[in-house]
Amino acid sequence: MTVLASAAAVLIEPSVREREWRTELLGRLEPVLSSGGPVVLLQPIVDLATGLRVGSEALSRFPASWGKPPDVCFEEAHSVGLGHELELLALRRAADHLGVVQGYVAMNISPATLLEPGFAALMETLPLDRVLLELSEHDQVADYAALAAVLSPFRARGMRLAIDDVGAGFSSLRHIVITAPDVIKLDRSIVSGIDADPVLTRLVGSLVEFGHGCGASVVAEGIETAAEAAALRGLAVDLGQGWHFGRPEHPGAAVAAPSVQVPRARTAEDPAVPAPAG
Repeated sequence: MTVLASAAAVLIEPSVREREWRTELLGRLEPVLSSGGPVVLLQPIVDLATGLRVGSEALSRFPASWGKPPDVCFEEAHSVGLGHELELLALRRAADHLGVVQGYVAMNISPATLLEPGFAALMETLPLDRVLLELSEHDQVADYAALAAVLSPFRARGMRLAIDDVGAGFSSLRHIVITAPDVIKLDRSIVSGIDADPVLTRLVGSLVEFGHGCGASVVAEGIETAAEAAALRGLAVDLGQGWHFGRPEHPGAAVAAPSVQVPRARTAEDPAVPAPAG
């Protein structure tokens, strides 16, 4: 009997713990979903050549009591079938900031959520020439043709596409080669300490040359010091963001309004730029 009881415990206890974890997670998610999604703050994006603000990245923030970074919160929501809903709510809140700040707003979305009907419905309501949509390099794309089919009409109307986390994702440069983005964003892991690291300097320099050769602007994330900003400026990185320029903030606390022209979206007619894959 003791052996049977021990065997039953091995089988039952993980199931019980799984149910308890799911119940606890749903209990945390429900108030966030019912209130319209996570809080969305804006972090300044500046022109490295002039120091002027040209846009902002919308960043989701969850209750401090969760004790987890936003990417983990979204992953957990997806694990219980609520990830798409949570992402779309965050996108809606990011879009709301377009009415109260100048410049463009960069909004993050996973490739899978981008294929949800709610994404296209939201995009139809926005001033697309002020939207930069960021796809993480960490996330797999199951169907690039389907992705292009959804994005193409919005890109044709002025929306720009960025590949986020370049230099850190599993897919390396595949997203860039296939989607022909307007912007590539260098991950903070290859930006931090670049002023004192010749290997990072060569890597970033190569990515900048590659990006510019493809007609894309290059943005560096996670800039924390003036020395890093100077090194990136010397490598011809176009734009930057990070604590050196400003922490995520509510729109009402925004720094000086942008006065630099936002780069236009590329089109298939641009002679040096390949048309989006599709």
